[in-house]
Amino acid sequence: MRRLRRLLLLLTCLAIAVPPVAVYSDAVAQERVQRRTVLDLLFGGFGFGRRAQQQPNYQQRQQQHRPQTRSEKPKTKKKVPPAIAVPEPVVVAKLPDARKVLVVGDFIASGIGDGLTEAFTEMPGVAIEARTNGSSGLVRQDYYNWQTELPALIDEIKPAVVVLSLGANDRQMMTIGGSKEKFRSEAWSKEYEQRVAALSSFVLEKKVPLMWVGMPAFQTTSMTADMSAFNTIYRGTVEKTGGTFVDIWDGFVDESGKFVVTGSDINGQQVRLRGSDGVSMTKAGKRKMAFYVEKEIRRILGDAMTIGQPQGGEAVSNLVVTTPTDAADIVRTQPISLTDPALDGGTVLLGGSALDKGSGRSPRDKMIQKGEFAAAPEGRVDDFRLDKRPQPIDPQKATN
Repeated sequence: MRRLRRLLLLLTCLAIAVPPVAVYSDAVAQERVQRRTVLDLLFGGFGFGRRAQQQPNYQQRQQQHRPQTRSEKPKTKKKVPPAIAVPEPVVVAKLPDARKVLVVGDFIASGIGDGLTEAFTEMPGVAIEARTNGSSGLVRQDYYNWQTELPALIDEIKPAVVVLSLGANDRQMMTIGGSKEKFRSEAWSKEYEQRVAALSSFVLEKKVPLMWVGMPAFQTTSMTADMSAFNTIYRGTVEKTGGTFVDIWDGFVDESGKFVVTGSDINGQQVRLRGSDGVSMTKAGKRKMAFYVEKEIRRILGDAMTIGQPQGGEAVSNLVVTTPTDAADIVRTQPISLTDPALDGGTVLLGGSALDKGSGRSPRDKMIQKGEFAAAPEGRVDDFRLDKRPQPIDPQKATN
């Protein structure tokens, strides 16, 4: 009992001697670093985990007080430069007495008309008049008859040149004398050739130059073959009547003669020439078709190309193709193949002389076969003569 009283008295004294415990705020308690023991170092005790939890808070406080660098400034929207205004093409007013070029035919002729309009847009002395019917041809005269429509157009417009292109819609049966003939039969081909001759002869009888533009290749193989056959008829018939046949075939095929969608434009750049259907022409394709016709038009119109042109500008007269006034001024020579000249009949280039006939053996062959060495010219590096002085000429040998 005495021991118990002594123990209670001792505890009471200790409670009086101990000062009151200070109350810390939550923030101070969180920042207080607890002492780490050996067990904490070995097994990662409470102190290590406490620091790991405090680390994010420290980084957050650093991020809050860290100054903003130049690269972290709020990005502003880039100013989009204003779109460059594309200048509209210069429209040149045509002169009242401008030479007119009449373009007639189907949808291929319509494309040629668009290309020629672009080619001569800055030339006041030349006007393009396109009067085409995209679905017309020479077979269905009941739908559109060019033999009756073309005379009226020539009398109305009074053109200086007529550009004609037909045939893309003519792959069909033809009515001849009340009966229908199959496409490209003997009777069909004969009648078709007569219609081509009649149309071209009528234009030439009006004393108007005619340029018949051939058909290009198309995407389908059968249509391309038919267009090639048409071009043969056009060339033979039109040139026989006195017109000019303009061949555009090579401009729309590759080196092997196959249809191409893309190719070179008039400036040599690779562009799309044909539409997705393999029949129609793009703007670049129309311009390329017109390029073949443009050269011939410039030759025919001559001085009309420079009428109304400002002085000091581009010399349009340089683009005009002129022919020699006298046929005697034309110099001709046989073509010569670069690989085998003997096959085409030509052995001498223009202005050259005939080659010296030889044995056909080279100096190397002579050296190997007979041990003959060709004498080196004086002064050359392989001139190994001991006495290189010029030898006197023997008069007796010279006379012999």
